[in-house]
Amino acid sequence: MVRTRPDPPVAAALIGMQGNTNTLAVVSLVAGIVGWTAMPLIGSIVAIVTGHMARAQIRSSRGMETGDGLALGGLVLGYLSLIAGIIGLLIAILMVVGVIGLGFLSAVWG
Repeated sequence: MVRTRPDPPVAAALIGMQGNTNTLAVVSLVAGIVGWTAMPLIGSIVAIVTGHMARAQIRSSRGMETGDGLALGGLVLGYLSLIAGIIGLLIAILMVVGVIGLGFLSAVWG
């Protein structure tokens, strides 16, 4: 005899089975937001590291964990904050070099 439907307890377990949200995915998103507000460098690095770890855990969980979008959001926020910080640092360095260069030129040309 071939069963076409699973037993009721098995069906209830399959229907009620939902993946838990990965904790590192939540940490990544929160750290990405913190990276834009309170702690730019530390928050960005934490968001990037935990985002990659969370996505790896979610993929290996075979559907038992959710939160890939949260981890991706944390990664995007972390990388953008890190890039913005690097660009800001380069601009600051160029401004300082420019001011020093102008001071040197005015001393030479007197």
